[in-house]
Amino acid sequence: MTHVLPPSCLERVDALLADGRRKLLGLAGAPGSGKSTLAEALLAHLGERAVVVPMDGYHFANVELARLGRGERKGAEDTFDAAGYVALLARLREQPADEIVYAPAFRREIEEPIAGAIPVLPQTQLVITEGNYLFLERGHWARVRPLLDAAWYVDVDDELRRRRLVARHMHYGRSEAAAIDWVAHTDEPNAQLIATTRPRADLVFRWPD
Repeated sequence: MTHVLPPSCLERVDALLADGRRKLLGLAGAPGSGKSTLAEALLAHLGERAVVVPMDGYHFANVELARLGRGERKGAEDTFDAAGYVALLARLREQPADEIVYAPAFRREIEEPIAGAIPVLPQTQLVITEGNYLFLERGHWARVRPLLDAAWYVDVDDELRRRRLVARHMHYGRSEAAAIDWVAHTDEPNAQLIATTRPRADLVFRWPD
């Protein structure tokens, strides 16, 4: 499905890139809000000028989550390598002209991060990074927002968002009951925390009806 972005959104991106220099655009929002969809729509508009680098590549591996006793809270703020993510963003801001930077990706089909999966070329003008905790003001997360040239919060109706999450969890193998339970007890507490970070955005994005 192709998602058409409103002209005002595209104009804002084009203005951000007008000086020709590398920019970092952060897309934050609750699980199921449509961050990845927006990132892909922007990428379709910009083509080779942009790349998407998701925060989810910094999920701890499942074996480490088990060691830490956090496997049942996967997706919470302390189940990511926030310091590593910050280091990547800082590196992307200062990327040498003769160097490719490799970012990790997250594969939902195996529920694990994959190192070195996303090449960021030095000539890439816009790095779109999306994730839940980009605007959080504690721990290493507090260092993310100052590294972003633009910060958009992706908003959506809460009931629609929860339905999307249940469908996503079922698609990747959970029963309906398990999916509903995970959304209620894991995704939703995270969503409430993320909603408090909305004021740190310089744009709130909602898909057109």
